[in-house]
Formats: sequence, C-alpha cells, structure tokens
Amino acid sequence: MPIVSVKMAKGRSLEQKRKLTKAITDSLVSVLDVRPEWVSVLIEEYERDNWSTGGELHIDKFGPGCGKQAK
Repeated sequence: MPIVSVKMAKGRSLEQKRKLTKAITDSLVSVLDVRPEWVSVLIEEYERDNWSTGGELHIDKFGPGCGKQAK
C-alpha cells in the first residue's frame, strides 16, 4: 500500500488538490501496478510564516502570493 506525503505552502484550491491527488494516484497505479484504492496521499500544508529556506521565512523571502500563478 503506497503512501505519498506532499508538503506544500497553504493557498491551493480544493480543485487543485483533487487534480494533484488524482495525478499522483494514477502515476503510482501505472508504475507500481497497484489498485487505486491501495494508494493514500497525505497533504500537509504550511503557512509561509512557518517555513523558511536559507534562514529566511518564505513570507519575507517570496511574499504572500508565492507559488500561485498570475492570472
């Protein structure tokens, strides 16, 4: 039973998370030859003020809209 953990900044829509988990599941089914119901995907979301890279908080380094495509 494959379990995939995805860690990402908060801000993605429910529809984006649906597409992500479907794509991950489909890929594992194809590559590992397992049933879709055997695949679990865990999404952990973090506030940008609780995540840093290189000693700088992402909220400061990238701003509040980081990770979102421009419309």
